[in-house]
Amino acid sequence: MSSIDSSLPDEIASVAESDDGGRLSKDVIFELLKNRRRREVLSYLLEADETVTLGELAEQIAAWENDTDVNALSSDQRKRVYVALYQTHLPKMDDAGIVEYDQDRGLITLSDNADLLMMYLDTDAHRQDRWDRWYATLSVIGVAIVTAAFLGVPPLNIVSTLALAGVVVGAFSLLTIAHLVTNRRQERTVDGKLSRIE
Repeated sequence: MSSIDSSLPDEIASVAESDDGGRLSKDVIFELLKNRRRREVLSYLLEADETVTLGELAEQIAAWENDTDVNALSSDQRKRVYVALYQTHLPKMDDAGIVEYDQDRGLITLSDNADLLMMYLDTDAHRQDRWDRWYATLSVIGVAIVTAAFLGVPPLNIVSTLALAGVVVGAFSLLTIAHLVTNRRQERTVDGKLSRIE
């Protein structure tokens, strides 16, 4: 007899029974995210960006948990994670609409509601938005160009320093506009996600 609790918490059970168009409460989101294995499932599926098998998912999570390579795992380490995913974690995530879990075939895919949890995780997608690097790069290039023109370095000596400074300011203006447009899009995306959270 298995000692793993496969019952659904009340919050997740209510999501599984309701039909409210993909809305999740914060209680459900945090219930799902409080378990490290479920967070690892999300990270792996996000990185894979495709349907994965239960076997490969269990192996990778077991490797992370045991701080080893997949090839160095023992059968007990694999089995322990496999059983927990099969009986508990994946059914809960499937019932909440976070993953699509075909238990008979052992296939798992991220579903539409997964994005509601991803925004709470520290993923590479959140770290890619590094406008500070663009501004720093443009600053270094701008200072180098204006300084070279001021010192009379060819071919910049044929253009006035004031004109080059204007070009640098224009480049900063364009970068700032691009940053603002990107931020507005991201705000609308986040607002759309937050509107699906009760």
